[in-house]
Amino acid sequence: MIDRIRFYYNRLTERLWVRPLAMCLFSIAAAFLAKGFEGTALARWAPTFEPDSIEKLLTILSGGMLVIATFAVGSMVAAYSSAANQATPRTFALIVSDGASQNALSIFVGAFIFSLVSLLFYGNGFYTEKGESALLGITVLVIAVVILTFVRWVDSIARLGLLGTIIRKAETKTSEGLTERRNAPTLGCAPVVGADDGWAVLGDSVGWVQQVATADLQDLASRYGLRVRVHAIAGDFAGPGGTLATVRAEGGGDARAHADAVRAAFRVGDRRTFDEDPRFGLVVLSEVAGKALSPGINDPGTAIEVIGAHVRLLSEWAGPPDTDADRSPIVHDRVEMPELSVEGMFEDAFVTIARDGAGTVEVMVRLLEALVSLATLACPRVRAAARDHALQALARAEAAMDHPEDLHRVREAAGVGSG
Repeated sequence: MIDRIRFYYNRLTERLWVRPLAMCLFSIAAAFLAKGFEGTALARWAPTFEPDSIEKLLTILSGGMLVIATFAVGSMVAAYSSAANQATPRTFALIVSDGASQNALSIFVGAFIFSLVSLLFYGNGFYTEKGESALLGITVLVIAVVILTFVRWVDSIARLGLLGTIIRKAETKTSEGLTERRNAPTLGCAPVVGADDGWAVLGDSVGWVQQVATADLQDLASRYGLRVRVHAIAGDFAGPGGTLATVRAEGGGDARAHADAVRAAFRVGDRRTFDEDPRFGLVVLSEVAGKALSPGINDPGTAIEVIGAHVRLLSEWAGPPDTDADRSPIVHDRVEMPELSVEGMFEDAFVTIARDGAGTVEVMVRLLEALVSLATLACPRVRAAARDHALQALARAEAAMDHPEDLHRVREAAGVGSG
């Protein structure tokens, strides 16, 4: 249930209307708060102000907030478009869920609604003198919050569509997913062991697996005496005829009777998400590097920056869990879950860069140095994958480069000499 709630919450954060709607409701409540102040003991200490000053202040606030909110929406759309054009459309979910921009838009819209509702109440005699004093105080507070938010937001929106910001956001989100898989390689399920003799549950829709409800599978398996082996983890493509899982009934029961319930535990959507799919973050970063290496852009520096991000992510993932206590125990003992494929992660991270940057000496030197450094880590699977991809990258470079000095530098970075 927690995983399901977190999944829906993350989808809501990608919707621009959620926070502004919540702030609008809060703003209406703030207008009623001034009325509630009239019945408190503090009301007798409230000073008296000229009625015109309150009305003028609210009028100025309503007019200014409409302009600022419109400007904010235009700036955010421009930043989203810039991010998609410079990087990749797959970064849209990262940029649109930026908390600073959403908070700023929410405050601007909320201030506008507050001023309109307050003007309506004030013009119809809803407040007494004490309530008007409280309303003025709330209005001054709203103006102060708007000014501080606008100053902070201007700095944030100026950086939002920059490639460096996009790379950092993608790296941070990917790091969160990889850390979770490092501490819980099978997400609390049993590891995959032995031959697979279960009955295959096939998919009935086309898309990407976004989430596997392991708790639902465990509950189903415990209730009916089943063993479930997951085949399609988050990030895998699912289509009609593709195997989502295999089910084996203990005691000679009929596993096929539970196919629909097993299938319902797999959430399939039309796009990949970052929630339980850290490999998607590696793909997005590689797409950013691949676009930077295209002839029309020719920005090897961005590709080199992405290589550094990949090395940090894979080095962190290959390390030990944070502590023994943090390593997730097996809580879904009737569900088997495969671990992330190390070879698959290396393909996601480095194949695009090696292919598109094969003829660029500075990119290939940095790529080979990165792979050589990863080949020194303690994890044997990471070492093997790093060596294999270093050889592939070197072969691509040798096929694409003609200048002897460039080839010498690339071979030296790979540690194979210049022969």
